Amino acid sequence: MAVHQAFLDMTQGRELLDAAGDGNVLVVGDAMLDRYITGSVERISPEAPVPVLHVEAESTALGGAANVAAGVVALGARCRLVATIGDDAAGRSLQDLLGSHGVEAEDLVLDPERPTTQKTRIIARHQQVLRVDRETVAPPGSGLSSALRERALEALESADVLVLEDYDKGVLSPDLPAVLLTEARRRGIPSIVDPKLRHFFDFKGAYVFKPNVRELAAALGLERAPRSEEDLLPLLDRLGCDNLLLTLGEEGMLLLSRDGGGECRIPSRAREVFDVTGAGDTVIAVLAAALIGRPELAMAAALANVAAGIEVSRLGAVPVTRDELLEELARRA
Repeated sequence: MAVHQAFLDMTQGRELLDAAGDGNVLVVGDAMLDRYITGSVERISPEAPVPVLHVEAESTALGGAANVAAGVVALGARCRLVATIGDDAAGRSLQDLLGSHGVEAEDLVLDPERPTTQKTRIIARHQQVLRVDRETVAPPGSGLSSALRERALEALESADVLVLEDYDKGVLSPDLPAVLLTEARRRGIPSIVDPKLRHFFDFKGAYVFKPNVRELAAALGLERAPRSEEDLLPLLDRLGCDNLLLTLGEEGMLLLSRDGGGECRIPSRAREVFDVTGAGDTVIAVLAAALIGRPELAMAAALANVAAGIEVSRLGAVPVTRDELLEELARRA
């Protein structure tokens, strides 16, 4: 079993990012609004044994598929987002944020019956102490499903890369991914899947399937995810994908392809981990933008790995920009 490593230099990174500026990415999946309430804790409540947060600041950010779309645009590519939002203040805020990041919001499908998904994080002294979720995870009704399918297929006609971003909020019920992945393969468009547990094995035909080790272990019912070529190769058939990109946290990434060539390890560089929020979204966004130019997959994954290192070094889900990536590659040279 051959094991090799993938590295990226400044010139290769610039070439990938230059090619991204000429392309279009389609992101389909669960969009959400992230809220942050930050402050300080100096006492315990007399009403219950819980900390009292003195609120100092509140902010909102894009989450889920919306954050991936913003990440693609931050790298210079164009992006269309097909997702659903509710007829509520959170949905309007999400639309405004998308516009401020340069993401086309015309393909969002409004559904008065489903609230916009929100995640509110309570942070004290740079530590997350609580998260509050407002969401509906039921599959969309027939009318909403038809609208999502129609808009996604129309947008796919001009796409160079397809991303399916699943957060188990219902948008990517099995029928929609099957249609889109089949059409993308027919058109020769590379597809990337970011899965969650409920539909983990429902994305047959993906070009790249990208779980993290925790998600893979849960899907297989194991305490620890397999990490060797011998154990992972049979999984490619079960998943029905061409390539498996397994993110390993501080250990980097592992890439395994159906066409052989052995196991490719993409090591991470030592860097202080401040907040892992948005790291997975960053990997998907950079991978999608990099694949516009049809490079070797290992090179695109190596660039995504560099971006993930930038993302975890700061608080919150903030898209990594083209300039930040180039600066980091120059620093590593």
